[in-house]
Amino acid sequence: MIPRILIVNDRSGPRSKSLASRLRKRGAIVRSVPLAAIGFDTQAPDGLAIPAFGGALPHAVLVRSIEGGSFEAVTRRLGVLHAFAKLGVPVWNSAQAIERCVDKSMTTFLLKTAGLPTPKTFAVEGPAAAQAIAERELPNGPLVLKPLFGAQGRGIKLIRALSDLPASEEVGDVYYLQHYVPRPGPPFRDFRVFVCGGEAVAMMSRRGGDWITNVNRGATPEPISGSDEADLTGLAVAAAAAVGADFAGVDIMRAADGQLTVLEVNSMPAWSGLQSVVSVDIADAIAAALLKFLADRAEKMAAPRPYRFASPANS
Repeated sequence: MIPRILIVNDRSGPRSKSLASRLRKRGAIVRSVPLAAIGFDTQAPDGLAIPAFGGALPHAVLVRSIEGGSFEAVTRRLGVLHAFAKLGVPVWNSAQAIERCVDKSMTTFLLKTAGLPTPKTFAVEGPAAAQAIAERELPNGPLVLKPLFGAQGRGIKLIRALSDLPASEEVGDVYYLQHYVPRPGPPFRDFRVFVCGGEAVAMMSRRGGDWITNVNRGATPEPISGSDEADLTGLAVAAAAAVGADFAGVDIMRAADGQLTVLEVNSMPAWSGLQSVVSVDIADAIAAALLKFLADRAEKMAAPRPYRFASPANS
C-alpha cells in the first residue's frame, strides 16, 4: 500500500513544505489543502468533499495549521477532523487534542489531573470573579494573565495589582490567571521539547532579556546538554500524553528552586528556532513516526484474530 497523506494547512510555509518533502521521500503520496476547503457533502461516498486524491479518503491526516475565523467556521473545520476520525482515518493531531491544547484552561486541567507539575492556575468568567482571585492570590506574588486562546507569547501580561487586570472586553470576558513562577534572570530561560510518537525527538533552551522567552519576541534558541535533557524528556512525553497529542511542542520552565514545571502544550507547534540548534531533522522525524504508525496499524488489522470457542454453559 502506498500511503496517501493529507496535510492540512492554511499557509504553505517552509515547515509544511519540508513535511511534504520528507513524506514523499519515504514513499507517500502527499497533498496539502486548507481545512476550509474540505466540505461536508452527503452526496459524496464518505460524506466529505475532499479536493485531493480524486475524492478518495487519505490514509492519514496531518494537521499543521487551522486558520482563525468565526466561531461557526472554526467549529465546522474541527468537525471535519472529527469526521475523518469517525471514518477511521487517523488524524495527527486529533480534533480532540487540538481542542484541548487551544484551550489553555483544559490543558492545565489535564496536566494537573495527570499529576504533572504546572503553575497554580485559575480560569473564570467576568471581572468580579477575576478580582476576587487577584485579591486572594496577589499577596503570594504576581499573577500572569494569558489569553485563553493564544500563542507565541502574544497578549501575556504580568498582574501585580488589581488595577492591572484588563477590562472584560479585552479578554473576551474570560480571565486565565497563573501564579508567576520566580526563576533566575535576566537573562531568563525556559525550554521547548518537541515530542513525536511518544518520544522526545528534539529540545532547546530559549534565552532572553524578557521574562516572556518566545523566539518570535527576540529570545535566542540554544542547544541543551547535560542533566537537563534527561529531566526534560520524561516530563515532556508525559505532558503530550496527558492531552492526547501525537506530536507537540511542550514548554517547560525551571523555577528558582530548581523544580521543573510545564507551562503549555502546543498541538500545532512551529520548529524553525528549534531546528536551528539541533541535528535531528524534525520534519523527517514526524514523517517517520506517522508512517511507522500506519504500518503498525495495517499489520495489526491484518493479523488473524484467535478463534474463541463458545462456553458449554452458553451453547
